[in-house]
Amino acid sequence: MNSLVTLLPFIVLIGAMFLMTRSAKRKQQQAASMRNQLQPGSGVRTIGGMYATVKEVNEDTVLLDAGPGVELLFAKNAIGAVLTDDEYNRIVHGIEHDLKSDADVVPDDASSLTETDEPADAAAASDAPSVDLGKKDEAEEPSEDAEAVKADADEEPKKTDGGSDAK
Repeated sequence: MNSLVTLLPFIVLIGAMFLMTRSAKRKQQQAASMRNQLQPGSGVRTIGGMYATVKEVNEDTVLLDAGPGVELLFAKNAIGAVLTDDEYNRIVHGIEHDLKSDADVVPDDASSLTETDEPADAAAASDAPSVDLGKKDEAEEPSEDAEAVKADADEEPKKTDGGSDAK
């Protein structure tokens, strides 16, 4: 019984190592199958973070088209992910695949926001009072904020330089 208790931590450690290596092998196999399924025209991301399009696939290497006139030869192991067409276009070209093709079109200017169904003369002849958005001259009429600041200043005690009358 005592020998079983001393061996138990080692058994648990060996079991944990076995589970970790098994999951790592499974991830490696998935990555290898993904790399073996590379086809010309696929969008990929390298392990260094570069996005490119597969131009040619060889046994151990991949020729990538990174832009106009830029072809790069990479090892297959350097391919980190094969991207879907929508994901590649979104990342590289900034093209969003719009699922709502029937959505309203938003204009580039604000003219549609100010247009009304009424004619311009009807808006001028309405009974609603006009609102003056102009700034008032402070000399003519003091604002409420200025009065509140003045009242607060009168209520605060005066600060002294440290001298006191009590001795």
